[in-house]
Amino acid sequence: MKQRFSIGGMYCAACSARVQKAVSELNGVSSAEVNLIANSMTVEYDSEKQNFVSICEAVKAAGYEAGEYVYKNSRSETKAAELKKTLCRLTASFALLLLLMYFSMQHMIGYPIPHIFHNELVMAVTQLIITVPIIILNFGYFTRGFKNLVRLSPNMDSLIALGSAASFVYSMYILIGLGLKQLGTASILPADSHLYFESAAMILTLVTLGKYLEAKGKNRTGEAVESLMRLTPKTVSVLNSDGSETVHSIAEVREGDLLVARPGEAIAVDGTVESGTSSVDTSAITGESMPQEVGPGDKVTGATMNLSGKLVYRAQRVGEDTTIAQIIHLVEEAGGSAAPISRLADRISLYFVPTVIGIAVITAAIWLIIGESFTTALNAAISVLVISCPCALGLATPAAIMAGIGAGAKNGVLVKSAAVLEMTHSIDAVVVDKTGTVTLGRPRVSEISGDCLTLAASLEHGSSHPLARAVTDYTDELGITPLEVTDFKDHPGLGIEGTLEGRHCLAGNLKLMNRFGVDFSSLTETVSRLESIGATVLLFAADGKATGVIGVKDTVKPDSREAVERMKNMGKRVIMLTGDSEGAAAAVASEVGITEYRSSVMPQDKEIVVRELQQSGSKVAMIGDGINDAPALTRADVGIAIGAGTDIAIESADIVLSGSSLTDAVTAFRLGDAVIKNIKMSLFWAFFYNSAGIPIAAGVLSGIGITLNPMIAAAAMSFSSVCVVLNALRLRRFKK
Repeated sequence: MKQRFSIGGMYCAACSARVQKAVSELNGVSSAEVNLIANSMTVEYDSEKQNFVSICEAVKAAGYEAGEYVYKNSRSETKAAELKKTLCRLTASFALLLLLMYFSMQHMIGYPIPHIFHNELVMAVTQLIITVPIIILNFGYFTRGFKNLVRLSPNMDSLIALGSAASFVYSMYILIGLGLKQLGTASILPADSHLYFESAAMILTLVTLGKYLEAKGKNRTGEAVESLMRLTPKTVSVLNSDGSETVHSIAEVREGDLLVARPGEAIAVDGTVESGTSSVDTSAITGESMPQEVGPGDKVTGATMNLSGKLVYRAQRVGEDTTIAQIIHLVEEAGGSAAPISRLADRISLYFVPTVIGIAVITAAIWLIIGESFTTALNAAISVLVISCPCALGLATPAAIMAGIGAGAKNGVLVKSAAVLEMTHSIDAVVVDKTGTVTLGRPRVSEISGDCLTLAASLEHGSSHPLARAVTDYTDELGITPLEVTDFKDHPGLGIEGTLEGRHCLAGNLKLMNRFGVDFSSLTETVSRLESIGATVLLFAADGKATGVIGVKDTVKPDSREAVERMKNMGKRVIMLTGDSEGAAAAVASEVGITEYRSSVMPQDKEIVVRELQQSGSKVAMIGDGINDAPALTRADVGIAIGAGTDIAIESADIVLSGSSLTDAVTAFRLGDAVIKNIKMSLFWAFFYNSAGIPIAAGVLSGIGITLNPMIAAAAMSFSSVCVVLNALRLRRFKK
């Protein structure tokens, strides 16, 4: 069983790593993936050994909260409310901090203060009075931090709590010393007796600022889902049996209802046009900018925009079955998954915080051993604690994944998991199906030889084969009326036979003609020429004599050649597979610039080809659209289904292209490259930042006058996390 949970109380990579570890260790849990950005966890488990409640209890035991994950608009409202609350807390903290800085630093800036504050004790008490409200406003850091510290599961909040608490407690010690001094009792003041109330307040305020900016960025990485949700109208006009219209909620629409969409209104659900013609903007679903012309019998998709004419359409897919609902589900599921590249960061984060605490203690001890003051040692220890927050490390991967998946959805590329997005970056061999992928999948008559049109129209009228439909569509356009056929018989894989006006007639391939002893030697040259240009040849005979040949050819998609060329330029090997003849395969391959192809390939053979490529060391992507592509799509490292394809192909694939263009597959490869590049950039920054920041905070460069105080360390820590989120947000500008 696979289930998604909402997780509360996570603030850094160490948090997410501990939640994941706690759940993964449960008996019956096969996998647990925690997403820090979405505050969610996806768990795959044996329902006989674990259940929803037991998993929630395991999360709670680790120090966090868990519940059912439901993505609704109310969640957006909750996020907005939380963000507003954080902003209010930040504003109040900043106002108090400015007042505190005025008093604590007035001797440096020379601003006048009332004479009463010239007394050291009064000044210290004043700073305390201002600091306490800031601590109260941000007390969550202390409750969460120390709670996890007691549980021996320290996280980012633990570092902040230790750093600011140390500053505050030491300042209280100095304040008590000042009080005893004024009372004339024995002084406990150290030689270097500075107050650090402003450090405690500054740490909390700057961290809150970073959290606010980070939260705004994190929310923006998930805007793709929310923007998709907003595309669906809340109400729709329903056409009644008497011709009147009533406005219904979208939730009330049922399959079979007749719905109305006027110009400027969104299509409410997936359906089929009953009457009216119009242009429909499908860019929200397919990423294509060109409007689609629709009329009676054409399919329309929910969340697309009706541009020009009034449309009456019959609802076919409603509720969770609509295309837009499935897209939202895919994006959400993908955003909740974790990429393999994040595992290293998670493992490091799990042990990072305890290591930092140890480094801070050692730093303080070394400063004291070499004879420096307690104040200097405390400063260094606090700076180490505050600057080394692992947030940037933990945010790098999920922020980029969320932004990347959202960008893909806007461009018609639906990625089912973060792992798939990472694997897409590694693909070096691309296997493409021919019919419906490289070509349009709609055969059309390309050439006719002989007198066979009436015979062809009559015989093929009784067949449902795609080649038969191509012939009948052509003869219908010419206005040829099919004659009645009797004794109709289908020969699978060969053709058809029947009696037409007393004559025994055949339509099919050369094997059928040979079975009935029909001599086609006079048309051998024509047949060979048609096959050489990629046409499928249909032979026709009456009473044992050849009557004519019709060449049927599939048309290559206009942008297939461009797509193949771009794949090659990306360093990918392109192989085309088809069940068609050698001649048809060679013609199409030549037209689109593919040098490697295999013809007469059965469905099971496609899977074998993919497996052979994998065994040779290649990372393989399979692009297809039909039922016969499903085994190969499943076998491939990345299966890519053309959105216009069959349901089983889409279910078998890892990436679904909303459009039917092969260039969308190029977009998927580019997106994978962009996301991985973004993640590596952010991880490098995070590792570099901590590798450089911790030693500097500890004071290794103090000999050349470079030191960090806790306030600067807090600002640097917040800046690091914000930079990672901002870097991820660059992916929102990704275009196909």
